[in-house]
Amino acid sequence: MKALPTLTQPAAYRIRIAGRVRNGWSDFLTSLQETVSQIDGKPVTELTGVVSDQPALFGLLCHIRDLGLPLISVEYLSDFKKENL
Repeated sequence: MKALPTLTQPAAYRIRIAGRVRNGWSDFLTSLQETVSQIDGKPVTELTGVVSDQPALFGLLCHIRDLGLPLISVEYLSDFKKENL
């Protein structure tokens, strides 16, 4: 069982968004890997990686909302530890 995330520690997340985001929108998200797949013939963007803390995660989610992209899911993957580098 994985530990629960905290407000102030980095953690890894997987965020799934309906649609394909335009190139360059996520330049400030250098720690997240972006992949695009298809579900029922429609694009789904998946962002996976380490977010510095919960406020940064909420900022990212607000940015996704501001782009008008439907959020499918946010999944906590694990605590980020220095040995994961």
